Amino acid sequence: MNILFVCMGNICRSPTAEGVMRQHLEQAGLAERITVDSAGTHNYHPGKAPHARSQKHAAQRGYDLAPLRARQVTDEDFERFDLILTMDWDNQALTEAMCPPQHLKKVRRLAEFFRQYSDTVVPDPYYGEAAEFERVLDLVEDGVTGLVAHCRGVVG
Repeated sequence: MNILFVCMGNICRSPTAEGVMRQHLEQAGLAERITVDSAGTHNYHPGKAPHARSQKHAAQRGYDLAPLRARQVTDEDFERFDLILTMDWDNQALTEAMCPPQHLKKVRRLAEFFRQYSDTVVPDPYYGEAAEFERVLDLVEDGVTGLVAHCRGVVG
């Protein structure tokens, strides 16, 4: 199974989700069966590391985002990935607009996997304070918990 996380610039939310998911898959013993990546709907930061504050807050919870690099969603992603999880409604609409019709069923929101929170999106913390980055981590961890449970049902 292949999972892609998508936000706008691929430096805050989607790399956070990728890093959190990678660690949770390791802990669940699923890392060999599920691949994870992240990308942005826009090509604002190609090749750049995740936002310094995203890295800082993730590191405080034990997640290492430093090796990740930003990239834009490509046409090949729609073929390669089984699930393409967006962070908000704008990213959902942009991703769906890029997606070939036969792959639209793959495009969903990470919020669909939330177990604890009722939020419908993972908000962009880029211009926010520390609390916004912490909120992203809270939501992502919740979504990843639900996503790992979903993956167990799919890959066994």
